[in-house]
Amino acid sequence: MSEAGDTIVNVGLGERSYDIVIGEGLMRRAGAEITRRLAGIRAAVVADENVAAAHLPALKTALDEAGIGHVAIVLAPGEKTKSFAALQDVVDQVLAARLERGDALIALGGGVIGDLAGFAAGIVRRGMNFIQMPTSLLAQVDSSVGGKTGINTGQGKNLVGVFHQPRVVLADTAALDTLPQREFRAGYAEVAKYGLIDKPDFFAWLERNWKDVFVGGPARVHAIAESCRAKADVVARDEFETGDRALLNLGHTFGHALEAATGYDSGRLVHGEGVAIGMALAHRFSSRLNLVSPDDAARVEAHLRDVGLPWRMADIPGALPDAERLLDYIAQDKKVRRGALTFILTRGIGQAFIAKDVPASEVRAFLRDNHPG
Repeated sequence: MSEAGDTIVNVGLGERSYDIVIGEGLMRRAGAEITRRLAGIRAAVVADENVAAAHLPALKTALDEAGIGHVAIVLAPGEKTKSFAALQDVVDQVLAARLERGDALIALGGGVIGDLAGFAAGIVRRGMNFIQMPTSLLAQVDSSVGGKTGINTGQGKNLVGVFHQPRVVLADTAALDTLPQREFRAGYAEVAKYGLIDKPDFFAWLERNWKDVFVGGPARVHAIAESCRAKADVVARDEFETGDRALLNLGHTFGHALEAATGYDSGRLVHGEGVAIGMALAHRFSSRLNLVSPDDAARVEAHLRDVGLPWRMADIPGALPDAERLLDYIAQDKKVRRGALTFILTRGIGQAFIAKDVPASEVRAFLRDNHPG
């Protein structure tokens, strides 16, 4: 089993259940953790240039010590790597390495690498083993868990992909110490999201303890574990997002549209920042529809602002497309059903719900009123 100091959260999916192992030093113990679950494999490690420089040597040593043969596939950093071109590059290199169906792809990095490598693992040889080693806070609490993989297109974010669950998630909390503060803050938006969906006590805890989460130690581990438990519970109930799992997209409908509107330029907006603005907009839109008190919307905005996250469209550098174009991006969202707009709205802190058939006219008017232009 894992070391006693690790926290383990299980994702219950029957024969495809897997552990999320949260602890310090998992990078150097990765070979042993993988061998316990997948003996005798070879692997391809997919990472971006930044993560490879920081963590790939330690992981390669751990794999060598466990006798796991491996190749490294190093890609350019940034959201634009979630593309058909990068997917083809990864697939070609995996096949050139003659990896077999029983071998594994290891995603070493943040959400971009996890989504891309997971998609490749899901389609090469009709499905290879997949291991997540998230190195960003956002990936540790959200994108590495649940099996959603994919790439972006010019039409929108994550519109092409597959559900492909990992065999294990190894979340080394020490890796977060190398994150730029902006990236850590962006990941924190996803932590706050779990409180805003259906855990008001957790959100109140974050309001009191967020500074300790940023510093590290027990508070950080608690926040990561609570987030993973929240997501694992939802995934176990609704693996393929036909019902409750859509609640995990709180803030994402607006956020994805803003990411597309900025051309996935990480200099202007990274995913977690889009989610933060999206969550604030979702609460403000809910208030506009008389679903939630303006005080709750203001409370969400205040917490995001205290943490240092953007919370309004005006916080995005540069010009944005007009409201009509933003609505076009929203209409491409995966939650659209037969042209009807679906949003995750709220009746209060921790009272998110799925709102179907939201009138486009209401959304358009709201976007116009909140547009910085």
